[in-house]
Amino acid sequence: MIVVDDGSRDETPARLAELAAQEPRLRVVAHGESRGVAQARNAGIRAARGEWVAFLDDDDLWSPQKLRAQIDAARAAGAAFAYAAAAWLDERHRFLRVPRPPQPEGLAAELLHWNVLWAGCSNVIAQAALVRRLGGFDERLFQLADWDLWIRLALAAPAACCDDVLVGYVMHPESMLLTDRRDVFLEFDRLVAKHADAARAHGVAFDAARFSRWVALGHLRAGRRRRAAATYARGALRHRDPLSLARAAGALLGPGSIEAGRVALRLARAGRADHVRGAAPPAWLERYGRSSSTAAE
Repeated sequence: MIVVDDGSRDETPARLAELAAQEPRLRVVAHGESRGVAQARNAGIRAARGEWVAFLDDDDLWSPQKLRAQIDAARAAGAAFAYAAAAWLDERHRFLRVPRPPQPEGLAAELLHWNVLWAGCSNVIAQAALVRRLGGFDERLFQLADWDLWIRLALAAPAACCDDVLVGYVMHPESMLLTDRRDVFLEFDRLVAKHADAARAHGVAFDAARFSRWVALGHLRAGRRRRAAATYARGALRHRDPLSLARAAGALLGPGSIEAGRVALRLARAGRADHVRGAAPPAWLERYGRSSSTAAE
């Protein structure tokens, strides 16, 4: 196990030193100053010695069977990388829902439209040699570096899917998307331009309107109503999306004014094909001492 400490300023270095003294299989790569997620992950890739490489962000959770299950699935399918279903958890680690993982067939086309590999970097496992051949994570990107690498992996090699829930993806108001002040929309435009030829070849286009709504929803979940409203309004004008304009008004007026809309949204989600209906909290969550109860939305 390689832990990349990307310039932390808390007790992390001391705790890592204590662990490393007791566990020879733990290796620490320390950055004196924060270099960002792409450089941190690339540092881990350079230090890795195994055939496969996997990533776990510090706020997410893995099933104890994750690596074994994904490696077995990849080898059985002759694939160079694998992914799994992921449970969405709130900041109190309560179970929300499970987005349905995409099938490997047509994965590249789906990724060139929307990031369908949920749970950020904590989901995918890939052959280390392939990741290095592709150049690792694009260090010019700070938010969407994982999406960019998944696109390049899917264009380069076959994938395998584990339908079991093997990752816990924690959604909280201190996520990098919400705390980083850099303009994520400029980065999205950069991602679109980088893969424009591949998108045209597959006959698809990146879903800019959905990306705008996704960013706005993150701010709304974090209680930043004004910023959410501004993002919804920007998306409504840029993508001619009247629903986003209504959401902007609702974000400003507060939760009470959009309660009816929330009820309708919950009913719509219940039948959505991109979520697993009736999914239950995975039993392995209890091993972390987390609450696996279902949160109300």
